Amino acid sequence: MKKDEKKAFVADMNDRLKKAKAAFLVDYQGLDVEAMNRLRTELRKVDAEIQVVKNRLLKLSSRDTETEAIKDQFIGPCALAITYDDVVAPAKVLTSLSKELKQLTVKVGQISGKPIDSEAIKRLADLPGRDQLIAQVLSAMQGVPASFVRVLNGVILKLLYALKAIESSKVGTL
Repeated sequence: MKKDEKKAFVADMNDRLKKAKAAFLVDYQGLDVEAMNRLRTELRKVDAEIQVVKNRLLKLSSRDTETEAIKDQFIGPCALAITYDDVVAPAKVLTSLSKELKQLTVKVGQISGKPIDSEAIKRLADLPGRDQLIAQVLSAMQGVPASFVRVLNGVILKLLYALKAIESSKVGTL
């Protein structure tokens, strides 16, 4: 890469890292082309991307971004997985693929500028996805009005039963 290309790359990568909600640093050494393409494909499915970057360029790119929190870990051959939306889904993909592909290791990550280690990433991968969490919250929110309507319906039914009882007692006395 020429100097102008490197400057453009660093500027582009810096913009992408500023937009990112999370970034995960992975060691990919030993992966063949097929496995690397599979990793890229799986991450694209969850709106994330992975890029192999020279450590020196990655350190320059991470300046003034939240990814700067993990710059000390930019050692040896590594790739950076970036997500702009859901943080859990890429962690799930990386964790599951690292179980299948022994050469793939998740080293460290950052979420909103807070560094997390590989164990925390594994725990993050065990969480339900964003869509499932939203569904659970909406279900809980929907349950409260439904319960309220059932309570009100019960009060009205009891009033009707009381009126029917009064009516039947008055009819029986006439």
